[in-house]
Amino acid sequence: MVTSCVYVYKDDLKSQKYSMNSSLNLKGEYMVEQINDNNKNTLLILNLDKLHTTDLGVERIKKNLCLEVEDVVNWCRQRIQESNSSIAMRGKNWYIKTADSEITVNASSYTIITAHKLKSK
Repeated sequence: MVTSCVYVYKDDLKSQKYSMNSSLNLKGEYMVEQINDNNKNTLLILNLDKLHTTDLGVERIKKNLCLEVEDVVNWCRQRIQESNSSIAMRGKNWYIKTADSEITVNASSYTIITAHKLKSK
């Protein structure tokens, strides 16, 4: 399904009606297309700056993944941006599968809920 493209400023993307389709143009606008079921997962990538978690979330993620990093949110952000990561939205959450873990993020608040190691096959 092809949708029409429009130009909007980055601040307008926060309404979650739009998804980025290409880089900034010379006027500082993003070329975007209206969100449909095929491209809604792009919203997570567009809003990685909003990604956060609670203090309990930090401890839970560190424990579940045996992490010894200081900044868990940044660690998750980097994993989400990896080329081999896959993003799926089910219900109210995004599920991001990386090479060795799955990260769960609330789709409306961008809160990292939890992360787990993937079982070896």
